[in-house]
Amino acid sequence: MAGEDDDDSQKTEEPTQRKLDEARKKGEVPRSAEMRHVAMLGAGLLVATMFAAGIGRGLVPMFTNLLGRADAYRLDQQGAQNLAFGVAQETGLVLLGPLALLVLAAIVGGVIQGRPTMSWEKIAPKWSKVDPLSGIKRLFSMNAIVEFMKTLAKCAIIGVVGVSVVWPYSRRLETALMGSIPDMLALMVSLVVKLLLAVTIVVTILALADFVYQRFAFTKRMRMTKQEIKDEYKQSEGDPYIKGRLRQIRMERSRKRMMAAVPTADVIVTNPTHFAVALKYDQDSMGAPRVVAKGVDSLALRIRELATENDVPIVENPPLARSLYAAVDLDEEIQPEHYKAVAEVISYVMKLRGRLPASRKPH
Repeated sequence: MAGEDDDDSQKTEEPTQRKLDEARKKGEVPRSAEMRHVAMLGAGLLVATMFAAGIGRGLVPMFTNLLGRADAYRLDQQGAQNLAFGVAQETGLVLLGPLALLVLAAIVGGVIQGRPTMSWEKIAPKWSKVDPLSGIKRLFSMNAIVEFMKTLAKCAIIGVVGVSVVWPYSRRLETALMGSIPDMLALMVSLVVKLLLAVTIVVTILALADFVYQRFAFTKRMRMTKQEIKDEYKQSEGDPYIKGRLRQIRMERSRKRMMAAVPTADVIVTNPTHFAVALKYDQDSMGAPRVVAKGVDSLALRIRELATENDVPIVENPPLARSLYAAVDLDEEIQPEHYKAVAEVISYVMKLRGRLPASRKPH
């Protein structure tokens, strides 16, 4: 118990949306059974108010027939079965609509508390559900004790309310039993409506309080420790150290590929010291010159060294070098606004190498 208390004391963080979603998948959502009771009581009140007369008209002939012709029924095995079947059939037909309304109210009572969930884990067979030791622990757990006290208090309150409503009608009930069946049913319907109304009001107040408590208890149960928050972040976003290491590896590999492309470039445009951009142009396969390498400071120095070692022309053009470095990504063709300046550089380099006649001018 001390270990559990220590663990609960460390759960200071509100639950993340991911944990709430996982709990919903398992069928763990804050719900109050009292809300279903309210919905069913409300439906019962509606039935008693709107359909009581119809139910009475449907049942009075049957009870009149039963009481008036009691001596005509055979009470042997077959006769008793026929009588029971007939009573159940007529009663079922009369009460079918009201019962359907009560079932619908029970469903609505669950739906109004939140989005419906379907979870196999809630109904899947588990040994812990039939394990006597686990059952005893659940029976005497704090949650079970709270639920028992709530049920006891609710029954006591409803009992007091019910007696308070029925007690003033005790003498009228004794008189009605000696009167006609319609009069007795009318009194019973009136009494049931008042009783249901009082009980519904009380249970509604209890249900709202229980709903707030269930929300609070669920949120408290779902709270997380700081370490759980960190672990979940690592699982969903990845370990920051690993992500940083992977990013570093990708950058190193990209730099190696970039440096391997420098010897194949046609020209290096420099700042002259801070920026270096390597361009390559193939009239047959490219629509415009492409940036195959670029860098600043020490990386720019390394690009110039590789270019010198491999006899790649280096042209100093600070504005063009800065502009190309900022505007064009690696392995992308230059943008139209750079065509003229780059064409002049490429043309100059080709002339030096003898790949373009002196009389031909770049576009």
